Amino acid sequence: MEARKFVFLSPDYGSSITENGCCGSGCCDFEAVVLSGNAKDITNAVKQRYGALAERAGKRGLKASDNKASDQFYSEDQRLALTDEAAGASTGCGNPVKVADVKTGETVLDLGCGGGIDCFLAAKSVGNTGRVIGVDMTPRMISLARNNAKKLNASNVVFKRGHIEQIPQDETTVDLVISNGSISQSEWKHLVFSEIFRILKAGGRFVISDIITTEPLPDSVRDSTARWVEGVGGAAVKRSYLTMIEAAGFVDVEILEERASTRGNEEWSSSVVNLTLRAHKPAK
Repeated sequence: MEARKFVFLSPDYGSSITENGCCGSGCCDFEAVVLSGNAKDITNAVKQRYGALAERAGKRGLKASDNKASDQFYSEDQRLALTDEAAGASTGCGNPVKVADVKTGETVLDLGCGGGIDCFLAAKSVGNTGRVIGVDMTPRMISLARNNAKKLNASNVVFKRGHIEQIPQDETTVDLVISNGSISQSEWKHLVFSEIFRILKAGGRFVISDIITTEPLPDSVRDSTARWVEGVGGAAVKRSYLTMIEAAGFVDVEILEERASTRGNEEWSSSVVNLTLRAHKPAK
């Protein structure tokens, strides 16, 4: 595989965030993040897949399937609190809200929110005095999430279009960051964790579910755009993943759930793991 070459433009953290979720300085345009390399192909493939999923989310939500995260990881009570479209758009690898201990009045931000499933569940816990922000790079997913919010009368939830490597949110404004299977699709996980650290308040925390591996994947998997879109091709080895979190400045890293993935029967698939973990930004 050819070495990927990237050029990063620093986000303007001081810029104001507009109502449509853009933070200025081109942060809503992927060209502002990557100007060359294969990552653009991966990102476009992810957008195409999840854009298509948004279009058929309603029908998918009505059909029981082991491949649908809302059937696999969420309780019946949680599913009943959602629209069919929110349930049908779910593609995560866990249920971070279940173990996040979301509190009344908190500001929660969901990275890779999709149709909003975790946002709407968190919104019930934060109440009218709290706020939930969903971020996703796929325009059709953001449209779907906003339509779901209207159907559910979720007035304490907003959705912004943006990339998880450049989160459209001011620094130290969030109590809790959640994410469900999105970070594994990023080429720059260290940037994602740095961004999470930036937007969290002192003493804030993240609770994320993600796909990792216990051993390095074969080059044939890591070179496959299709596997990246699935969240497997970009999965980091567990020890490297935890090192990136600590390098970003987080403390008290705690693994809450760890289970073998059920993805395929290839020899390498036995090393794929669904992981849910929590970490904190130091209080001072």
